[in-house]
Amino acid sequence: MNPLALLAPLFLLFELWQLVMGERYLGIRRIRAHADPRELPMSDRLAAFWAGGLIAYLIWTTTLLLHPVGRAQGIVLLAVSALGYALRSSTGLKWTLVILTFEGSIRIGMLISLFATSWRRLML
Repeated sequence: MNPLALLAPLFLLFELWQLVMGERYLGIRRIRAHADPRELPMSDRLAAFWAGGLIAYLIWTTTLLLHPVGRAQGIVLLAVSALGYALRSSTGLKWTLVILTFEGSIRIGMLISLFATSWRRLML
């Protein structure tokens, strides 16, 4: 059993929080108002938490590749993140929100799968 996989619920909460924040900064109202999300105010504390969370998420996802339990989910999480980043960097705000939503839903599904697999292994 991969002990690091038990952190999946923590990153699931982080992923849900990211979806909420993505809607706040890139939501339909912001798109209609043609507001640039980079110009919206964000506290230094929030920015630091978000950046730290993303770095921890990347490190954690990479460590999933070291153990057979969670390796498949880790590969999908990394691939979806890389593909999403590549697509988001080449689109406008309207499509960025759509890509973020799909990306988040796939990652949430993988985190639930990882937690369920780990829980089953733990109960055996």
